[in-house]
Amino acid sequence: MLRWIVGSCLQFRFVVVGFAAALVVYGIIQLKNMPVDVFPEFAAPTVEVQTEAIGLSAEEVESLVTLNLEELLSGVPWLESIRSESVTGLSSIVLTFERGTDLIKARQMIQERLTLAYTLPNVSQPPAMLQPLSATSRFMMIGISSEEVEATELSLLARWTIKPKLLGVLGVANVAIWGQRLRQMQVHIDLDRLREARLTQQDIIAAAGDSLWVTPLTFLKASAPGTGGWIDNRNQRLGVNHRMPITTPEDMAKVAVTAPNLLLTGKTMSLGEVAEVTFWHPMLIGDAFVNNGNGLLLVVEKLPSANTLEVTRGVEKALDELSRGLPGVKIDATVFRLASYIEDSIFNLTKAIMIGAILVILVVGAFLFHWRSALISVVAIPLSFLAAVIVLQTTGATINTMILAGLVLGLAVVVDDAIVDVEKIMRRLRERTGDSNAPISKIIYETTLETGGATIYAAVIVILAVTPIFFMGGVSGAFFEPLALSYLLAVVASMIVGLTVTPALGLMLLGRAAHGVGESPIAVWLQDRFDAVLQSVVKAPRAVSVAAFVVIAGGIGLWPFLGQSLLPSLKERTLLVNWTTPPGTSYKETYRITSRVSRELQSLPGVRNVGAHVGVR
Repeated sequence: MLRWIVGSCLQFRFVVVGFAAALVVYGIIQLKNMPVDVFPEFAAPTVEVQTEAIGLSAEEVESLVTLNLEELLSGVPWLESIRSESVTGLSSIVLTFERGTDLIKARQMIQERLTLAYTLPNVSQPPAMLQPLSATSRFMMIGISSEEVEATELSLLARWTIKPKLLGVLGVANVAIWGQRLRQMQVHIDLDRLREARLTQQDIIAAAGDSLWVTPLTFLKASAPGTGGWIDNRNQRLGVNHRMPITTPEDMAKVAVTAPNLLLTGKTMSLGEVAEVTFWHPMLIGDAFVNNGNGLLLVVEKLPSANTLEVTRGVEKALDELSRGLPGVKIDATVFRLASYIEDSIFNLTKAIMIGAILVILVVGAFLFHWRSALISVVAIPLSFLAAVIVLQTTGATINTMILAGLVLGLAVVVDDAIVDVEKIMRRLRERTGDSNAPISKIIYETTLETGGATIYAAVIVILAVTPIFFMGGVSGAFFEPLALSYLLAVVASMIVGLTVTPALGLMLLGRAAHGVGESPIAVWLQDRFDAVLQSVVKAPRAVSVAAFVVIAGGIGLWPFLGQSLLPSLKERTLLVNWTTPPGTSYKETYRITSRVSRELQSLPGVRNVGAHVGVR
């Protein structure tokens, strides 16, 4: 089989080289279009179910909502673990499934179970599944502030204008608004006036609630909205439309209070006489701090495997379009921007690759001392790299830290194979004796078979050595599998290129050009120096053994002091600080601490901006 492959490539060398050129062009295009992220999708499939229960305490949410849902969802197929969190007014349940589970099927199973969640209290909203999120999840934090627009109006703009626009960007999974102050009409009871009028709080709630067409309070009459309908005439149907008669606090203040004691005495009293009616926002569970003070913080999360760079550009384009119609509103998209790290990394990596490519060309040219043979090596290296990239692209992989690490490790093997294969062909061409017209194709064929067999055995050894990584399991296995896969693909691609493209190019470019070409003077000089050093080492085995023992002992002694980390140390310019206060800390105190810390951090040299949010993440 190996003989047939090498012989066919030499016979159809122009076809092989043409296919290799097309592969290079296609690989460059695919490399530019591949999705980019920092980390691979190493997290197990998870689904989060949230249930709002406004007005319930954390203990009530736990007992009335969370426990019921946990019991309902505990028997979902493929479920590995279930975790819950109950806070004031909100229940959150995170279900983690076995690795390899189809997320769509898991979500379907959960949705079928949630149809049975009719035992929840009426005060709670129906349970809702959140969108699936990437392992990196948050990729942007956007600060929204204004000195001209009032806080509740700014919140309305963020909820009904900015958020829907961002959710329409391809790849965006969720937009969470921190510091939101939605405007609502509120009735603030004056206890002194209420006591003087001999009314109860229930009387005020009934009067205010029944004055509306619809209310979520089931114990009030307004909880059952009035029927609509239509009026038909000879040629037209007119729909009945209920228009809310109360639109301002002044209208609500005129609503009459109908309490039993007032009916007995014949007195009439309005809400405005015992309470203050005004527009305000609900009590804040959490808040946001953007740079110099109050503002909104939009946390944007992305879908799994979404291209971080493309999604970020889409969000920034949407914000640019929105800013034209939002005068007086300041939008800061640089509070946190994951794409900045990726862009800096791509720039640094491109610079390193360019410098490395120049060094490789210089080293190959110096050691081979023949521009044709150096050209073959220089062509084989990127060809092997791009072939591995194409295979990764077909599997749906993203360019991330671990993929690049595997490709860089494999690049060392690629460079070695490319140089060694060409060097052996050149050596055999120089060593040929007898008739100078002996077929060069035969020499290249035999040399390729000789090196190809060793290359195949070496590739098999590498594959067997790396295979255990695919059976690690857990987060470590999912994190390092892309590294092992990209490394193996680079090694296999190098082997295939060495058996096909390298001999084809050698037959096309070398020919008689290798005849009369001597050894590289640099290689000869280094060989002489190496021989001298090797002879000195051989003559002093004891000293070498002692030195080796000292190095090994020193390494063993330093091993306990070396740190261990699953994630590599990245040069990220964004610092995340988690600040946890004791349970029961008030919102005002938490916000005071957060705002003070944020201002002090912002005063430090080199800090560009600070964004923070208060509440449960």
